[in-house]
Amino acid sequence: MKTAISIPNNVFEQAEGLARKLKISRSELFTEAVKIYLKENHVEDVTAKLNEVYENAASNLDNDLLKAQATSLLKEKW
Repeated sequence: MKTAISIPNNVFEQAEGLARKLKISRSELFTEAVKIYLKENHVEDVTAKLNEVYENAASNLDNDLLKAQATSLLKEKW
């Protein structure tokens, strides 16, 4: 898809220089940069969705499990 965007001149010049250095087109450079940005920000989406799913879930531990955990912690050397 062809699109037009506006970016600051210094960012454009740096991108242009990096594209030349990497021997790739500007389009390839911007595509890869956006892919990285999307991947990094996807984590927040996953966290938000998990928060939605578990928002109303009970978080109380079973009493037997709680006792077992407390007992095992006493045996640990800190």
